[in-house]
Amino acid sequence: MPVLIESRQTVRRINRVRIRRILTEALVLLGCSDHEVSVLLVDDIGIQTINRDYLGRDRPTNVMSFAIREGEYGALNPHLLGDIVVSVEKAWSDARQEKIKFTDELDFLLIHGLLHLLGFDHEDVPATKARDMKAMERRIFRDLKGYEIQ
Repeated sequence: MPVLIESRQTVRRINRVRIRRILTEALVLLGCSDHEVSVLLVDDIGIQTINRDYLGRDRPTNVMSFAIREGEYGALNPHLLGDIVVSVEKAWSDARQEKIKFTDELDFLLIHGLLHLLGFDHEDVPATKARDMKAMERRIFRDLKGYEIQ
């Protein structure tokens, strides 16, 4: 199960091995160990451009997901989940603001993005579905890291 990682940012040095391990272990926990996911690491300008061009929201965000399974040809290769885009700059800023470790923030965003690829959502859904996603991402974080995220 490949985890492909590309970094187009210079904000922080990123340990790709750690990211690959976190996502690989999360996929195992989710029963998707034979699936593939791609990660793109960008800065705030990079994610703002993607957010504007694809979602019509002209502002930076912390994480975005693009599920390959959605749409007309989503069933062509069911083992390809899609792309997770993370603003390393926003993750760094959010971690400092929340007074948590940068790696915890980054890992949480990766888990969040992965759940979106698997069909979980928290926007424009009933509150129970949003709570289910929140509980799932917190459980996966705890199972992977051995502690709760603040």
